[in-house]
Amino acid sequence: MWVVLLVVVISSYNAFARKFFDTSSNAWLEVQWYLFGALFLLTGGYTFLRNEHVRVDVLASRLSERTQIVIEAVCVVLFMLPACLAIMALSWPVFMDSYLSQEVSSNSGGLIRWPAKLIIPIGFALISLQGISHLIKCIGFLRGACPNPNKKLLEKTPEELLAEDIARQAQAKLAQQHKG
Repeated sequence: MWVVLLVVVISSYNAFARKFFDTSSNAWLEVQWYLFGALFLLTGGYTFLRNEHVRVDVLASRLSERTQIVIEAVCVVLFMLPACLAIMALSWPVFMDSYLSQEVSSNSGGLIRWPAKLIIPIGFALISLQGISHLIKCIGFLRGACPNPNKKLLEKTPEELLAEDIARQAQAKLAQQHKG
């Protein structure tokens, strides 16, 4: 959440500086892109945990819960984990080369590149860990030991909580005006 705010502030600053002061900084543009990449790569596991990832359920939704979970577990083992492990294995040497050579962006005033490249294996490691956690939950469900891991939690989203808070404040303000 804070990274999103930081990206918006940096992006706004860059646009404002370019438009009104005819100045720009490659370093700030690169920071913006590094944070943007980190935002997506480092939150993939959390998105999977919250069951908010993209899932195409056109066929699976017609199957029983148990069959859906079997398919889910098989897909995690055969597709997700091997893909994540391959990306981690392939991206690690790229990061190491960049780190050891202290690679710098070719842009004038550019930044070192290895932090952005390190985000790739870390992000996919986090997704892999969540995949393993999800696989354990699938096995637990199939054994009857835990609830369906594909069911979304019934708690309210941050947006719903914010809307309720705004509505409460508006009602309190109206009640205050009627009293006074």
